[in-house]
Amino acid sequence: MEIIIREKLSLAVALSAALAAPLAVSQTGTSIAAGDWPVYHGDEFSQRYSPLDQINADNVGSLEIAWRLSTGNFGPSTDYNNPSTPLEIDGVLYVNIASTRNVAALDASSGQVLWLWRPQEGERYNEAPRKGAGRGVAFYHKDGKKRVIDVTPGYQLVSLDADTGIPDASFGDNGIVDLYVGLRNADDPRFPYPDIGLSAPPFVMNDVIVVGAAHRTGGRPRAKSNVKGDIRGFDVHTGELLWTFHTIPERGEVGFESWLDEGVEFTGNSGVWAPLSGDPELGIVYLPVEDPTGDYYGGDRPGDNLFSSSIVALDVKTGERKWHFQQIHHDIWDWDVPAAPVLADLPNGRKVVMSVTKQSFVYTYDRETGEPVWPIVEQPVPAGDVPGEWYSPTQPFPTVPAPFDRQTVTEDDFLDWTPELRQMAIDATEGFRLSTELYTPPSLSDDPDGTKGLLSLPSSTGGANWEGSTLDPETGMLYVPSRTQLQALSLAKNPNSDLDLSQGFGVRVPRIQGLEIIKPPYGRITAIDMNSGDHQWMIPNAGTPARIANHKLLEGVDVPATGIPTRAGTLLTKTLLFVAEGNGTPDALPIMRAIDKNTGAIVAQIDLPANQIGLPMTYEHGGKQYLALFVGGGGIAAELVAYALP
Repeated sequence: MEIIIREKLSLAVALSAALAAPLAVSQTGTSIAAGDWPVYHGDEFSQRYSPLDQINADNVGSLEIAWRLSTGNFGPSTDYNNPSTPLEIDGVLYVNIASTRNVAALDASSGQVLWLWRPQEGERYNEAPRKGAGRGVAFYHKDGKKRVIDVTPGYQLVSLDADTGIPDASFGDNGIVDLYVGLRNADDPRFPYPDIGLSAPPFVMNDVIVVGAAHRTGGRPRAKSNVKGDIRGFDVHTGELLWTFHTIPERGEVGFESWLDEGVEFTGNSGVWAPLSGDPELGIVYLPVEDPTGDYYGGDRPGDNLFSSSIVALDVKTGERKWHFQQIHHDIWDWDVPAAPVLADLPNGRKVVMSVTKQSFVYTYDRETGEPVWPIVEQPVPAGDVPGEWYSPTQPFPTVPAPFDRQTVTEDDFLDWTPELRQMAIDATEGFRLSTELYTPPSLSDDPDGTKGLLSLPSSTGGANWEGSTLDPETGMLYVPSRTQLQALSLAKNPNSDLDLSQGFGVRVPRIQGLEIIKPPYGRITAIDMNSGDHQWMIPNAGTPARIANHKLLEGVDVPATGIPTRAGTLLTKTLLFVAEGNGTPDALPIMRAIDKNTGAIVAQIDLPANQIGLPMTYEHGGKQYLALFVGGGGIAAELVAYALP
């Protein structure tokens, strides 16, 4: 029986079907052009790379806005933060816009709206844990059949005709599959709607749609029992459920024994909220699985907790597990796998899959067998003293490449531009524990030893995060955006939950009159040669904010470029690496830079109308290369902006 009665979704087409179809001109044939951007990260390998080179180092400084589309009137409320990446196929862009995650088709040369599909989910939307525009749609194109595929905020899978925006009548129930159906642990009588949704796009490969799962942020879960984040495959033509993979195993399944008691029955989460990637030739899809309920306390779920915080490789046709590697045992840091694994056929002949992580490692595997390319060694890690918690005695440490961001906090990391600053940093951290070793566990906000929590690096938002990384298939160079920002990990009882402990209230990271207590850079881009694992260069992701450069405590100090604590959106072309400053901090500027990908030198600076909020992409249409991304934030409605040469 369904948990609730599914409310119907309505269709609003900007133009009638008779008009819309001819406007989506030249969408013929079964192949996708080399200048298109048909998948969220460019292709199934998630490399965020395009071979286009019309825009290059000689002319990138001449880029101008070719067209722009504000989403301010697409309602029902103004969306200021659209994190999506458009797709472009044969002269048409397909995008998510507005807070209810409308799907629109746009003319690639002008931004003209060709059609619009608008979900209306009523209370189901109001209760959804993952509202907003989402991160993008998926596209299916084969034998003349073209479909735009998306997941609504209310967790419904929809298949739309790419020419008209009309739901496919042969797919599910008039174009819609209710993703509530078949969920485990979804019928908690305390809550009228399951805590599940998805912001990432569905993943389409080999005629199968793979759908992930995302929940509310889990620092303070509403209960220790939650919906299980099962991953499912659906037939792209009919919407029929083909398979379900249990990220939290049931009795008799591989991994069940890694849960040491009844916690396996009621614990939820362990979904895949990040984008997916896959190898069409091998027929394998790669899942970056998140941690279980809750993020920072796992006393109710003792054991290693497979398949949480793991990379899992599945047969895309059957859902059969081919291999897995757990990257964190019993995750209590919210360092779940945050980004689509990146696949590559490296110049040295290796066929690899790479996972960039919040704790600033790159885990690298043979993508067919799962064997680590370089040794990943189990090493002892600190145990904590939180009552009732279970601690893994070891964690897996990649030996190569070296970490791309900082992983510990000691007094050597404190600001030391002047002796006074260093002493102020020491004074500010009094009463906190420091994560002097990676995987130092969270501590109590009122510990008997007098401490009020742990200052941890990296934070639970990275290191790396959903923005992922970019890979140059010609050279094997990986470019990773990351951030360096302290987090206070303290545990206390939440009176509104039946969990013994969860994220504490009111414990904040100390600062020195507005300055970070640790040394910069606070955000960076790191280039890593994945043939050898060697780091090639690292640059801050921005300059030095005025509030730091002009700070009264820094008079007479030669302050280096500090960067800012954002994770830059990146894009790689044949000649350039594009890096935007991102958003989420007042220090971020509306700037995108073109970088020499061999040296890290800045080639050009491109002014944006507002801060970058979605990841940049590029495409070619009508002989012209475009560079497009969503900008907004700070009270400015999200806007899709496309650049081209004059």
